[in-house]
Amino acid sequence: MNWIPHHLPFEQTGYFSPLITDYLKEVKALQPFYAHPVTREGIQASIAARKQAPVNRSVLVEVLREQYRDVADSATVRQNIDKLLDENTFTIVTAHQPAIFTGTLYFVYKILHTIRLAEQLSKEQPENHFVPVFYMGSEDADLDELGNIFMGGERLVWETKQKGAVGRMKPKGLEKILVRIEGELAVLPFGPELVSMLKEIYLESPNIQVATLQLIHRLFGAYGIVVLIPDHGSLKSLMQGIFEEDLFENTPSELVNGTIKEFPANYKVQANPRAINLFYLKDDLRGRIERVGHEFVVHDSDIRFDEAGIREELRAFPERFSPNVILRGLFQETILPNIAFIGGGGETAYWLELKGLFDHYKVPFPVLILRNSFLLIEQKWKEKLDHTQLSIHDIFRSQETLVNELVRRESNQQLSLETELADAESYYGKLKTLAGSVDPTLGQHVAALHAKALQPLKELEKKLLKAERRKFGDQQRQIHAIKTGLFPRNNLQERIDNFMPWYAQRGPQFITDLYKYSPGLPPQFIVLSEEASDRLFL
Repeated sequence: MNWIPHHLPFEQTGYFSPLITDYLKEVKALQPFYAHPVTREGIQASIAARKQAPVNRSVLVEVLREQYRDVADSATVRQNIDKLLDENTFTIVTAHQPAIFTGTLYFVYKILHTIRLAEQLSKEQPENHFVPVFYMGSEDADLDELGNIFMGGERLVWETKQKGAVGRMKPKGLEKILVRIEGELAVLPFGPELVSMLKEIYLESPNIQVATLQLIHRLFGAYGIVVLIPDHGSLKSLMQGIFEEDLFENTPSELVNGTIKEFPANYKVQANPRAINLFYLKDDLRGRIERVGHEFVVHDSDIRFDEAGIREELRAFPERFSPNVILRGLFQETILPNIAFIGGGGETAYWLELKGLFDHYKVPFPVLILRNSFLLIEQKWKEKLDHTQLSIHDIFRSQETLVNELVRRESNQQLSLETELADAESYYGKLKTLAGSVDPTLGQHVAALHAKALQPLKELEKKLLKAERRKFGDQQRQIHAIKTGLFPRNNLQERIDNFMPWYAQRGPQFITDLYKYSPGLPPQFIVLSEEASDRLFL
C-alpha cells in the first residue's frame, strides 16, 4: 500500500484556535508564557535547564520495573527503562487518559510523534539518549469521554455503573462492545487477529489502566515507548510539599490565576484553577477536596479531615491524592527527566497558563510541541475528489463555498454581478465627489443611496446562484458525501474515528506507514491520500 503525502499549514485547515496558530507563529504576545521555542535550539536550552534540576531517577525506574513486571518482554522498552538511570538520558513525553480501545485516531498519532522525535534527537545527539514516554492520565474520572468509541459512524458506549478513576475500573461490561467490534471487523484481513488481541488484553487485565498499558505495548513496544502510570504512592510522595501548599496555602491557584490575568484578552482561557487542585482517590471514589472552615471535605462522600488529619493522610497515603489539570503537568515534570511535551491544541493551550507555576517551584518548563495531525483519504474518496475536481486544499473549505464555486465553474449562465457591482461603486463614487463639491453634508446622503442601491444587487446575485444550484443536485450530493466521509460529525477525522477499522484492514503495516510519515520537528498537518492502485476497503 502506498500513500501520497501532502503537507498543510495548521492554520489553513480551519480546525485550530487562534491561540494555537499564533503559538506556532511565535507571536510576541504569547512568548512570556513558555520557556523555549519549538526548534532544535529550544530543545538544547531545555536540556540545559533539565540538567540543573535532576529528578529521582531511582524511584522512577523502580516504579516502571514494577509496572512492567507482567508485561511481555520487549528488549527495547527494557533498555529504555534501564537507561533512565543515566544522567544523560531524557524523556520526550506525550499524555492521554486510558480511553477504551484508544478512543480516537490522534491517540495513535501523538504516540508515534513522540517516538519519532525521541529517535531523531538520539540520532542527532549521540552523547545523550532520549526515551519516548506515554504518561497515562489514568486518574481521570470522565467516563462519558473515555468510555465510548465510534465505529462505522455509530457511538458504542461502555455500559457500566462503576465510578471513580477510569484507570482503576475493571473491564467488566466491555464484552458487549467486543462482540460489536468482532461483528464488523472479523471479515477484514487482520480483523480476527486484532479482535483476539483486544479480547486477551481487556478481558484478562485487572483494570483499564493495565489494559491500556498492554495495548500500547503490543502496538508500539517495538519502537521503545515506555508507558508510565503515575497513580503510585512512591511517585506522589515526591510531590508532598507542593500538595501541602495546595491544601493549606492555595499557592498553585494564586500563581495560575496571576498568569491568567496577564494572558492576552483575545485568547480563550483553557483551564481555571480551584482554591484546592487535588482530588481524594480511594477505591471507587475520586472526590474533589474543598476546605470548609477548618475542615477538608471530600465531595460525593462523607469523608472529612481536620488539618492534622489531612496532613497525616497525605504523609501516610500519598497515592490517595490526585492532581487535577492545574497540577498534573507539574507532577509529570517533577518525576520525569523531561525536556519536551507533545500534546494537542487543548493541552498546549492550558500548559501556557502554567509557566508561572513552574517558575515558582523551579521545575523546568518543557518545550511545548503541538502533536502531528493526519487526514487519511482512502481511494474511494480520492476518486470522488478527482471526479468533482476538488484538490486536497479544497476539502478543508465549507461545503457551501465548494458548491457555489462548482456551480460558477460549470454553469453556462452569468451568475456573478461583479462587473455590475463595480460599475455601481464607480457611479456612486463619482456622485459622492460631485455632491461633496457642492455641499460636504450631501456626501452622507449619497452614501445612503449607495448602500440602498447595492443591497438589492447583492441579493439578486445570491438568488441567481441559488436558482442555478438546483441544476447541480448530483454534484452537491457528491460534495456532501466527501465532506461527511472525511470530516465525520463536522470534525477532523482524527478526533472521531478509531484506529481499529484501519488496522483490521492493513494490520501492523498501518502503524508502520504512519510511523514513516510522522515527523519529529517541526510538527505538521499531513494528508495521506491512497494511490489509485491501492485498495483500503474492498
